[in-house]
Amino acid sequence: MGKQDQRGNKVVIIGAGLVGSTFAYSLMINGVVSEIAIIDVNQERLAGEVMDLNHGISFVRPVQVKAGDYTDCADADIIVIAAGANQKPGETRIDLLNRNVAIFQQIIDQIKAVGTEAILLIATNPVDIMTYVTLQLSGFPSFRVIGSGTVLDSSRFRYLISKHCQVDVSNVHAYIIGEHGDTEVPVWSLANIAGLRIDTYCPICQKQCNDFPKEAIFNEVKNSAYTIIKGKGATYYAIGLALVEIVESILRNEYSVLAVSSLFKGEYGIENVCLSIPSVVSRRGVEKKVILDLAPAELAGLQKSAQTLKDYQSQLNLAAIAAI
Repeated sequence: MGKQDQRGNKVVIIGAGLVGSTFAYSLMINGVVSEIAIIDVNQERLAGEVMDLNHGISFVRPVQVKAGDYTDCADADIIVIAAGANQKPGETRIDLLNRNVAIFQQIIDQIKAVGTEAILLIATNPVDIMTYVTLQLSGFPSFRVIGSGTVLDSSRFRYLISKHCQVDVSNVHAYIIGEHGDTEVPVWSLANIAGLRIDTYCPICQKQCNDFPKEAIFNEVKNSAYTIIKGKGATYYAIGLALVEIVESILRNEYSVLAVSSLFKGEYGIENVCLSIPSVVSRRGVEKKVILDLAPAELAGLQKSAQTLKDYQSQLNLAAIAAI
């Protein structure tokens, strides 16, 4: 039986910054893994994070948390890359691109050197392009290279709809697709509450608001990261939980439908770029994409999002990078 058919429970986290350490904390509390190895170039910070986490071990299910190195990647089930330059106030995700590509060259080379059958899960921004870069550098099958994508954006979307409609967020089903960033697309045409499309739900809702504030809700979703960064310097709680959701779906072979970022191969007329669309996620990685019946404007938005990312990708000589 191959490794991908076995139940695994070791996760390696590369990057002990705010996102990586918050994810490690959330994963430790979740109890789905038995071993967490964290890698970071800042050894002093890494030691402090690992010590702090281990001091809470008695309060959670048995788990080993350690300061690791790249040899830990050899038998890992999932490698989560959260390393990279920090996003600064006023800086877009795309502005981070050139700085983070150089960092990823070093990381992926060291992962490949030890050999691994792990799934690579990318959290570093701009996540769609970094997922594509990882795919090119690693040479891994595309189903084993996944970006956190718009899993968090979709959670923000559902939360704001639930808040406006005053219903439990678990009864709201709605997706943000495309880029995790400025060109992301809200799928309003399929958003629903308890199985009723928004436009059907509103007339029977007793809340009696004059107009459903679609534009205001989407703008808040799209600008959430900028608002949080302005307020406290970085986003890390919600993305940490989003990563746990993805990891749990993989390790428990749940076949969950999540808006992760992965390589498009002709879907919606899009190819050779990583974008988010609801996808079935299992122990193997991305099993398949769920092809939505998008409204014309939503399809146009998704294609525009893809072209925007491809325009940035065209500025990178990825063939030369992969050959290094």
